[in-house]
Amino acid sequence: MTHSPPQRKLARYEQILEMDLLALLKNTRLQGYEQPLIYAEANLELVRLDPGSLRPAQNYVLSEDVDTVLQLHGAFHNHNIDIFSLNGGLRFWIQNGEDESVEGPIPLIPPIIEESIEPDGTRVLLICDGMHRVYAAKYLGVAINVIVARNVPKQYPYYALAVPGGWDAVQYLSQFPDGFIKKQYRDKLNYKALFRDFNALLPGVQKQRKRTNPGHLIP
Repeated sequence: MTHSPPQRKLARYEQILEMDLLALLKNTRLQGYEQPLIYAEANLELVRLDPGSLRPAQNYVLSEDVDTVLQLHGAFHNHNIDIFSLNGGLRFWIQNGEDESVEGPIPLIPPIIEESIEPDGTRVLLICDGMHRVYAAKYLGVAINVIVARNVPKQYPYYALAVPGGWDAVQYLSQFPDGFIKKQYRDKLNYKALFRDFNALLPGVQKQRKRTNPGHLIP
């Protein structure tokens, strides 16, 4: 794994209390099915886990995004904050090196994990958001604080399945090949209907990436 030097620096940050973050996440809606509040009756809990015990739900990580996580880890370490041990969340602002403009606020929260029932009936702790942060923690060999959602309505499972083969099957990519299938979707004809819209609550927390799926997987 190679790491490019940081081109920007941390300008300032503010903390999001655990109780406020969990209360905010209770308002998470699905993208489809009339947009129900998916976590309204779920149990949300901040816990510390071995990243290897969490199941990936996507077939890749991007080297650029892993490097960004590691750079943030270093930047916040200088402020005595461990981004893998967040007791709540952060909003931060970045100063660009060339023109000194400031970008933000950018949200940073613990990865969101769901207790998921897979098609064979097994229960797994599935990574719904924060795959690159979990991967980076696994790479560094450290435990990570995550938000685990249990008792999510069974009729609204996460929109992707656990990757067969687990972490060993996850590809480390510098860019997406054409036609690369990012996830194994539960509903290939309308896979985004079960998408959890965290961006509506914390704009920018879910990064939009290049579309590569073949035509039959257009949502």
